Amino acid sequence: MTSSLYFDRPSIKQMEQRYRAQFINSLAGFKSANLVGTVDQDGHPNLAIVNSAIHLGANPPLMGMVTRPRTVERHSVENILDTGYYTLNQVHGGMIRPAHQTSARYLRGQSEFDATGLKPSYLEDHPAPYVDESRLKIGLKLLECKHLEFNNTDFIVGEIIAVHVEPNVIQPDGYVDIEALDAVTISGLDSYHRTERLERLAYAKPDEPTRALE
Repeated sequence: MTSSLYFDRPSIKQMEQRYRAQFINSLAGFKSANLVGTVDQDGHPNLAIVNSAIHLGANPPLMGMVTRPRTVERHSVENILDTGYYTLNQVHGGMIRPAHQTSARYLRGQSEFDATGLKPSYLEDHPAPYVDESRLKIGLKLLECKHLEFNNTDFIVGEIIAVHVEPNVIQPDGYVDIEALDAVTISGLDSYHRTERLERLAYAKPDEPTRALE
């Protein structure tokens, strides 16, 4: 067995702040890259990249995401709480740099759309902007926001009320082939990756061998 490095709680705590953030963030592996689109109560748009969007349920269709700690102003969170609506927009390989740039700490009222050159798109009367360049756009309505006291973050739960996706990527069983959209993933805080599907497997049953889907 190959020997491994061992980090206990004291050694993790003693890491330099940025080193520790990168180290711990990398442990979760590959995460989806999405841009959160919001507007404030005066209609000013805001855009921010997140790597914490997760599936919560299909009926009703729910997604969750964890925000960054409230150590500074979090315009996206405030806009979601004020308006009750937001969008998630999948990042593809052709928009990595402007998407990453949205993580910069722009002043309130300064649009990340304008700063990065990404184009806002308002569809089906959804009050929050989509990202026009994204190939998978999801409109959500806020259901619940849980503030997590132990690390000063927020867990936001939204109901999917609209989906815009490019044609020919939805397979007959409902599977959305996001790899065909050139969707990228994030590891750590700043490393972007393309994926390679190895295989799709049939629904597992205890009395049947594992088999590949056609």
